[in-house]
Amino acid sequence: MNSTAAAPHDPASREPVYVFEVPVRVWHWLHTFSFLALAVSGYLIANPLPSIGGEASDHFLMGNIRLVHFIAAYVFAIGFAVRIYWALVGNRYARELFILPIWRGDWWCGLLHEIRFYLFLSKDTPVSLGHNPLAQVAMFLFNVLGTLFMIGTGFALYGQALGIGSWADRLFGWIIPLIGSEALVRNWHIMGMWLMLVFVIIHIYMAVRADIMGRTSSVSTIIGGWRLFRNGRR
Repeated sequence: MNSTAAAPHDPASREPVYVFEVPVRVWHWLHTFSFLALAVSGYLIANPLPSIGGEASDHFLMGNIRLVHFIAAYVFAIGFAVRIYWALVGNRYARELFILPIWRGDWWCGLLHEIRFYLFLSKDTPVSLGHNPLAQVAMFLFNVLGTLFMIGTGFALYGQALGIGSWADRLFGWIIPLIGSEALVRNWHIMGMWLMLVFVIIHIYMAVRADIMGRTSSVSTIIGGWRLFRNGRR
């Protein structure tokens, strides 16, 4: 395996291509698990558990749930900041998450073909070394815009807990009057969580389906980094 993602890929080559570098793969899994921790703890914060019997001083369940939520939020936000940095210094596939090449006609053709493929209107799909056009759109909407929205609204609410003048209030407090009120920000934050959970489910389905029916590897690529070609076809 001596192919590199930085070099142009030979269309006639069936050699594996190194697509996702280690920082991208580490971020992918940190992003996934930190979001799941945020979703579970956030749901419990919005829907508190019933009171626990016994002496109140012996329990700090909701406090620990909030602590998990805050720690996961820091991992989620810092990881995304590092991912933005790696988009600038990593290989060309590291930038696909942030840039939709809407000026390219072949990209739009690929997008329509992918939609047909996932609607079972086409049996074949073009090979994409990085993310295919449909995956790019989904990733940009949820992993970029969705992540920024959740970070912004989340830290705006966190600033309310830290108090006026705190770092979170200074950096993100403007979001609350922009949206209208703290209650509205909280509702939109919860709605964003549900939308991203739906995206996670669809993303898993699409990745597994592409691995089974596509001409290249999918799940193993985000684990090991290499894009593999099967059945001698490209």
